[in-house]
Amino acid sequence: MQGTVATFDSETRTGSLLLDDGTPVAFDRAAFDASGLRLLRLGQRVRLEHDAEGRLLRVAIPTMP
Repeated sequence: MQGTVATFDSETRTGSLLLDDGTPVAFDRAAFDASGLRLLRLGQRVRLEHDAEGRLLRVAIPTMP
């Protein structure tokens, strides 16, 4: 699943995304930290990775494995 960064707070490392269908999704520090990224910019495309129960595990750049 992919979306676009709508908000990002570099201090708390949390933010929100808009999925392609317009649905907002919040992400927490753990999902951002799992990405290995240092920051996100508004409007940046990201890939969301979920576990079997649907919990957001990681926010990643689409081209990164």
